[in-house]
Amino acid sequence: MIDYDFHTHTTFSHGSGSILDNALAAKQKGLKGIAIADHGFSHPAFGMRRKYLKQMKMECEQAQKQTGVEVFLGIESNLLGLSGKTDLKVEDYSYIDVFLAGIHRFVILDRASDYFKFFGSNFFTSVLKLSPSDKLVKNTTAAYINAIKNNPIDILTHLNFCCYANSLEVAKCLEDYGTYLEINTKKVHLTDEEWQNIVDKTNVNFVIDSDAHSPDRVGDCSLYSDLLSRISIPNKRIHNLCGNKPNLRFSAFKEKNL
Repeated sequence: MIDYDFHTHTTFSHGSGSILDNALAAKQKGLKGIAIADHGFSHPAFGMRRKYLKQMKMECEQAQKQTGVEVFLGIESNLLGLSGKTDLKVEDYSYIDVFLAGIHRFVILDRASDYFKFFGSNFFTSVLKLSPSDKLVKNTTAAYINAIKNNPIDILTHLNFCCYANSLEVAKCLEDYGTYLEINTKKVHLTDEEWQNIVDKTNVNFVIDSDAHSPDRVGDCSLYSDLLSRISIPNKRIHNLCGNKPNLRFSAFKEKNL
């Protein structure tokens, strides 16, 4: 059982429950804390909106008081192209406690050319179940690495879900910058071989997240249990287990720079 679930969604983006609903579910399951990590602003259909940040922050504080569960306001920010730019701006930082980021479909990208080099190629390769080209893997890997280098991201979400990067190279960069690699228990996003390669050839650390889109899935780890039956991942490298709480890069960045 995890102690903290840093990736839960609410009605502020693509979830079915409120912030309080997720906190109550976390309390019932014995979690110490959760993050509300709704989809980033650049998602036109399912993204959270900046005008609600103050309200979301207030609801997190109220839910924490009511349940005794730590409730952090996070975001699952979108990568906006090969530059690694995300849709979380510096002016948003004061509201946000946990900075998650990942690649998603149907977001408003930074440059028109990235729709062809990045989004379109990943989309059609995934949908048509084609083998990704070397160029596509190179571009997607560069997008991930640029994002990790240029942003104080705490957790990289569902690496390679519906997109194609060199997962080992991305994991090496995560290790270098102190960003956690998410083990997402909502979707299969890496092969067993990729997981074992990452474990064996890097010292990157992990968090297990439910990616819950409904309160009943908060804290759900069943997919991880299945993975663990096939792959050896040391518990000491999973930093939201066994009473541990991750050292979040974003918090340290804000203390130093803001």
